[in-house]
Amino acid sequence: MLDMKLIRTNPELVKENIRKKFQDEKLPLVDEVLALDKQFREAKLRGDELRAQRKTKSKQIGGLMAKGDKEGAEALKAEVNVMGDELTALETSEGELQAKIREIMLVIPNIIDESVPIGKDDSENVEIERFGEPVVPDFEIPYHVDIMERLNGIDLDSARKTSGNGFYYLCGDIARLHSAILSYARDFMIGRGFTYYIPPYMIRGEVVSGVMSFAEMENMMYKIEGEDLYLIGTSEHSMIGKFIDTILPESSLPQTLTSYSPCFRKEVGAHGIEERGVYRIHQFEKQEMIVVCKPEESMKWYDVLWKNSVDFFRSLDIPVRTLECCSGDLADLKIKSLDVEAWSPRQKKYFEVGSCSNLGDAQARRLGIRVKAEDGSKYLAHTLNNTVVAPPRMLIAFLENNLNADGSVRIPEALRPYMGGQEVIQ
Repeated sequence: MLDMKLIRTNPELVKENIRKKFQDEKLPLVDEVLALDKQFREAKLRGDELRAQRKTKSKQIGGLMAKGDKEGAEALKAEVNVMGDELTALETSEGELQAKIREIMLVIPNIIDESVPIGKDDSENVEIERFGEPVVPDFEIPYHVDIMERLNGIDLDSARKTSGNGFYYLCGDIARLHSAILSYARDFMIGRGFTYYIPPYMIRGEVVSGVMSFAEMENMMYKIEGEDLYLIGTSEHSMIGKFIDTILPESSLPQTLTSYSPCFRKEVGAHGIEERGVYRIHQFEKQEMIVVCKPEESMKWYDVLWKNSVDFFRSLDIPVRTLECCSGDLADLKIKSLDVEAWSPRQKKYFEVGSCSNLGDAQARRLGIRVKAEDGSKYLAHTLNNTVVAPPRMLIAFLENNLNADGSVRIPEALRPYMGGQEVIQ
């Protein structure tokens, strides 16, 4: 959410940012919110005047009563009552205007960083760098579900009966591999100085609207019927929500956190859920990175976060590349974002396994996350998040890149301690 002062002082900058994101239908919102803001400020000014006048007249009433001038006091009381009625109406109007302004402000996109490439959608994202040599072996790589089934590691048919499409049972060595990857990711991030968390898996509506746009919420979040609670789509939601209405001492920054959670997503608009795949699913587990920092340090932490993901995947012998998200592919709260994509030998292309985002002060403004400087002044923090690993999708890359010609799967050295020393899944 933008600062209203920015829209007042530079509405054309806000409109140009909307154009860069190819959301021209939102352009009228800038003028609409400016008009509402003008009404709100006029109502507030009139209200302040009335309060001051009422206070003065109330003192005068006391003086007249002390002098025995009851007639004059009653006349002033009548004036004060009229002021009170107008003030009540103004306060109601102020509240309604504030609600309308906030509703629009939640829809106007954040100002993107000047380094973001301009493009309409993800087809215009820009490759930045490749890490590791992508290899296509001289034997056929089966579909990832076929690999798992041959290793007695997945049961989709039973999951379809209990839960429907988009769910799965993992079992045996594949289930153990899934847990091993998460345990390794936890220790990998702890080793890089991040504090480990297991957060709540449900959050209130005010936190949901604080961490994401309404459109994202509608497409992702499951709501608990009859409760003001939503199942989280990623642990970033509850981890950023942890700081709601908080004033952080500047000395406590940066906050560098890594969190594990299951994640639940409706996947609306995902063109259907594959019946046999685990690429797009309704339930999965993930290790996340979250940073809350000073504004001037957020771009530095942005680079630290995505490099952590690259290093993690390379430690498991998986080639990856980084892709800069263009303006049209950025969610409204983000000022800059980068996808990490893993190599698929079967498809002979890269696919997304994680996303690193700098949200500037957007989440902090919505949630009231402030920092108190040494001189006593306060300012909004910056927030960032990045995927360490989401094993269902990561399993696809892992199995394809570590598959042997005989159908067995090699366990990279870094992961063996978490697999009881096992070197191969037969």
